[in-house]
Amino acid sequence: MAIIDRIASNEPELTRWRRDIHAHPELGFEETRTADIVAKKLEAFGLEVHRGIGKTGVVGVLRVGSSKRSVGLRADMDALPIVEANTFAHRSTQPGRMHACGHDGHTTMLLGAAQYLAETRAFDGVVNFIFQPAEEGIGGARAMIADGLFEKFPCDNIFGMHNRPGLPLGKFAVRAGPMMAGGAYFDIHVTGRGAHGARPETGVDSVMVAAHITIALQSIVSRNVRPVDAAVLSVTKIHGGDAYNVIPQTAQLSGTVRAFTPEVMKLVEERMQRIVKGTAEAFGATAEVDFRVIFAPTINDTAQADFVASVCAAVVGEENVNRNPNLIVASEDFSFMLEKVPGCYFNIGNGSADGGTAGACEVHNPSYDFNDGALALGASVFARIVETRLAAV
Repeated sequence: MAIIDRIASNEPELTRWRRDIHAHPELGFEETRTADIVAKKLEAFGLEVHRGIGKTGVVGVLRVGSSKRSVGLRADMDALPIVEANTFAHRSTQPGRMHACGHDGHTTMLLGAAQYLAETRAFDGVVNFIFQPAEEGIGGARAMIADGLFEKFPCDNIFGMHNRPGLPLGKFAVRAGPMMAGGAYFDIHVTGRGAHGARPETGVDSVMVAAHITIALQSIVSRNVRPVDAAVLSVTKIHGGDAYNVIPQTAQLSGTVRAFTPEVMKLVEERMQRIVKGTAEAFGATAEVDFRVIFAPTINDTAQADFVASVCAAVVGEENVNRNPNLIVASEDFSFMLEKVPGCYFNIGNGSADGGTAGACEVHNPSYDFNDGALALGASVFARIVETRLAAV
């Protein structure tokens, strides 16, 4: 495994950085401590540092030589509202907050690459190190873009990396085209007519209407989306009523939709609107739908995906790079950056159960932890992306 020696020798320090961030998790748009650590380290490396991009985002700029070519590298910084179940020394010190998705590791890998590239300067061009806040569904990428990210820090291409539990350490997965699903949240508000529980004929049962809507919505994927197109529609919350003997006047349903193209997402939304309103009307009720696209589909540029796969192969060997992994139904707001700039989002192995406990636990689980064995490897790949794409000509 051709990890860069200079980065490998710094692995103990990278591990300390990562574990410190893990122990002090911050939720989206609250990453003041993490952003301060990132900014101070980038400044110490000699980079030009810009704070407050997208509220708590940080961008470090490293210019070498005279070329105007530019590359963006992105990592996310936020944690999740989860109570950590781990008992190791670097567990969360913040009750109800936890780095359960590995953003502490992503931030550290990018810092490691920045430190190495600032020391060696073996490229010709501009690197923008983008440390994004609020990836977990609350709009950090959009906030940075709205704050002029790509106008202030132009990028010819942009790249991001996410750890993958279950993928062995030392392996990468890179997919051209759609890689991760777009995600939407929806709320459905049903209004009937309240009544006594013993006299349902005098009212319009909002709970019954909500139940029929829930069943009817499942026909969208099975009967409206082409079998060759993947989509998921899940009703995850139903609420109606507060008493045993009262038929409630209102009921609410909520859930999520995932799709790999904007066209399928739009189809699901249109069919949902029709089914909800029609079903409610059939029972004498009314209903309104609030449908919100939170994540765009993550779609990799084909040329950039091939480039990243080749860089990964140069580091770990072609046999350790899966160029056609399964689609991922989870979502990622790096997708909005990929809508603006051609690039690639790819996975680094976080370890598997047969390789020990590290990396065996899935993300968003209270027992998850980032595998420190991936830090130097991920930093090396980020660095090689820059040195290859911005090689002196």
